[in-house]
This record gives sequence, structure tokens and C-alpha cells, in this order.
Amino acid sequence: SGFNSIGHMDTMSRGRHQIGHYKEGEEFIQNVFHVLSQIFTGKEKSNLAICWLQYEISKVIQCLQAKKKKKLKAQGRKSKKLVKNFLKAPENRNNLSLWKLYAYLEWLLGNTDDSRKVFDTALSTAETGGLKSAQLCSLSLLYAQLEVELLESIEGAVMSRAVHILTKLAENGPYVPYSGQVLPVNVLKARKTYEHALQDYLSKTSISDQDQVKDAGQLVNLVGCYALFQYLTVGIEAAILIYTQASEKLQVSGSQKCENTGENFGILDFPSALEAVTLLHTNLLRFHMKISVYPLNPLREALTEALKRYPSNQSLWRSYIHIQRKSHSASKARRFFDSVTRSSNSLEPWLFAIQAEQMRKKLAEKVQRADVGEIYCTIPETGLTNRIVALFEHAVQSENGTHCPLLWRMYLNFVV
Repeated sequence: SGFNSIGHMDTMSRGRHQIGHYKEGEEFIQNVFHVLSQIFTGKEKSNLAICWLQYEISKVIQCLQAKKKKKLKAQGRKSKKLVKNFLKAPENRNNLSLWKLYAYLEWLLGNTDDSRKVFDTALSTAETGGLKSAQLCSLSLLYAQLEVELLESIEGAVMSRAVHILTKLAENGPYVPYSGQVLPVNVLKARKTYEHALQDYLSKTSISDQDQVKDAGQLVNLVGCYALFQYLTVGIEAAILIYTQASEKLQVSGSQKCENTGENFGILDFPSALEAVTLLHTNLLRFHMKISVYPLNPLREALTEALKRYPSNQSLWRSYIHIQRKSHSASKARRFFDSVTRSSNSLEPWLFAIQAEQMRKKLAEKVQRADVGEIYCTIPETGLTNRIVALFEHAVQSENGTHCPLLWRMYLNFVV
């Protein structure tokens, strides 16, 4: 993610065109990758390959968002060639993180069947470790999440491919591709396995040991898999219960750590594990609201709580803005933005507050100009304009805002 300030500025739009990757920035980044791949060896080289692929995938996502079909095809071919070269290297053949990115790339390009083949191959050839293997958990979680997104309703989800994947993960045996059904007895066994595994992890986190850093990531994957499994086999309330349990335990462990030891490694990773669990929680609620009737309040509460704790998390802010657009009253959101900007030094609350008001302004103008043709409404919407200018003024006076080129560019862009 450290590359976007060189290669592109995707937050600005110039008329109808989104600003894409600049040629010079793109060449520079490709050169850096090529040079480093000749210098690095072993584990470092594999990590570099993962970074490179993540960067390629970010460009594919950008093409998808901009709906550029031709560019997407070309980018897809280039990225697939790159990943196949990586996987030919002997040190990468069993690297599940690379296989995961390859399968995700195929999925993004719309090749669902090819993606499934890649996922199945990776899971079949992986060494069995079940819920104890961090990479296997991470791979199965992504596969199951992507499959769940294809579901049109939660009815009959117990027999879905996603449940098969999560059940096989808990069984800790050789992986068998989905054949169209899942045995109820296997579902029951898997639920027991998940329950015990999570209890073991949560009871372990209160011990201060240095494996915590590794364990934190593994705990997030385990919670994600178990909650998704419960969501598909029992329902949304069962999934929320698991997220709540894990979050409470992590909060308690985090505060105990800070009191007990100043120098413990675990402190570093408890916040990040808690943040990741919160993100999984809010994403599942958003998805559930999309495919079925469910009140907005649980999601709004979860997001406001999370944003007070993590004011610089962009994914959470995006979700927050998305749900606020549905509500006609802006005052609640404005009060919330105001309280977060006062209590944190992060720049994200300012940027998203500005974006939310700009969306509202766009909507107001659209409504005013409806069915009038060329004759625009003569009453300009000055209230929102003044509010946005005031937000910009306050943001650029904050310590971080003064030194943020993006914020100044957005301000100039708006004034123009």
C-alpha cells in the first residue's frame, strides 16, 4: 500500500476520467521490483513476490472500478503471466500465500471456475495442519468469503460450497473438492472442533508469551472461519456472538498486557487483531443487510464504536459513509465526525467528513436539476458549500493536515 503516492492519485477525478497510474511512476515501481527480485533470496524473495502481486491486484481492482474492460483484459494477462512465473520457482511452489493471491486474481477477472480450480489445487496439495496452520486458515477463509458473496439468500446455505470448505478445514484431513452436498454429521463435528479451537486460543491469550505476535493473526483467521461457519449453518446472531466473545477477550487481554509488562511483544499485536476482528464483524453485517431484511442499528453501533477506537481505518470509514448515505438526517453523522476529529490526530476523519459532505452536495444538486434540461435551478446550494469550505479550513490547520498534499489538492479542486 506504500506505492500509491508515487504511481497514482486515485482519489481525484478529472471530469469524467479517473486519474490512473502515471507512466513514469509505474515504470519506476516496476524497475524497483525487478532490481530487488535479483538481489533478494529465499524468504525475502517470496515476500517480495507477494508484495508485487498485491500491487498488480490493486491495479486490476482499479480497472474494475473504472469499468475499463479493454484495460482490464490487458492488465489481467500481464498479472497472470507474472504469478505463473513466480509459482514456477521451486521455493514458491508450496507458498500458500502466493496461491491465495493467484486464486483471488482469477476471481477478480471473472474466471470463477478457474479460481475454484486454483483454490482446490492449493488446498489439496497443502500439508494438513487444519486450524493450527495460519496459511491454510487464511486461504480457506478467503475462498469461503468469496463463495458466500455469490449466495443470493441465506436459505439452504448449509449445503453450499463455503460450508464444505470450512468443514474440511476443521476436519484436518486431505481436502476433497466440493461434490454438491455436505453431510450434517460433518457439520456438527466441525462446529465442536471450531468451538474447542477458539476456546484454546482465547484461554491462551491471557498468558504473556512472545508467540503472541504470530498468534494474533492466526486468531483473527480462526474467528473469521468460525463466525462465517456459524453464519451459514445457524444464522447471523450466532456469528455476531463469536465476534463479540473474541473482541471482549482481546480487549481484556490487551489492557492486562499494558498493566503487567511494558516491554511485551504482545502489546503490538493485540490492537491489530482486535481491529481485524471488528472489520470482519462489520463486513458480515453489511453483507447480511444486502441479502436479507435486517435493522441498520447494529451495524451503525458497531461502526461508531470501532471508529472511536480506530479513527484512521479507511475501510471502516467507507462503510460508515455508505450507511449514512441511506439516512436523510445528516446531523447525527456530523456530530459524530466532529467528536472524532476533536479527539484524534488522524487525518482520515477530516478527509471522510469532507467526502461525505461532497456526496451530499452532489445529491442535492442532482435533485435540484432533475428534469429541467439545460435550465438549471437558480437557487444555488450555498449551505453545503460553506460547510465544506469550513471543513477544509479546519483540516488544513491541523498538524497533519498542513503537510498533506492530497488535502491541499482536494481543497484547490473544490474551490475551482
